Amino acid sequence: MSTFHLKISTPDGMAFEGDVERLRVRMIDGDVCLLAHHADYVSAVGAGEAAITMEDGTQRRAACIGGMLAMMKNEANLIATTFEWSDQIDLERAERAKARAQERLQAAKDDKREVMLAQAKLQRALVRINVKK
Repeated sequence: MSTFHLKISTPDGMAFEGDVERLRVRMIDGDVCLLAHHADYVSAVGAGEAAITMEDGTQRRAACIGGMLAMMKNEANLIATTFEWSDQIDLERAERAKARAQERLQAAKDDKREVMLAQAKLQRALVRINVKK
């Protein structure tokens, strides 16, 4: 199968750079799957799983939250706010974050700002848990 060059960066630095067969990422309006020679594409990243099929056919999964994805001239650049490979996710920590977010959501009651913050924290924890499992 054909490959394309992929760069994944975060505020902490480069998370990955290399040739891949496929990239699937959750965007703000649904999942997108990029293959070699995909049409030029730019969109905002949502919150969900990223799956990368490497040149040798193996697949790596990651939690990917926020940022931008651009595919131009057979090179993809994923600039993510958060990008964590599944093998780097601490499941116990994610479960604790989920519990704290649920408690915060219960306590928020009618405070719209607190509800939104708690929902965002809960979503981040759930993405990490789902990717790890």
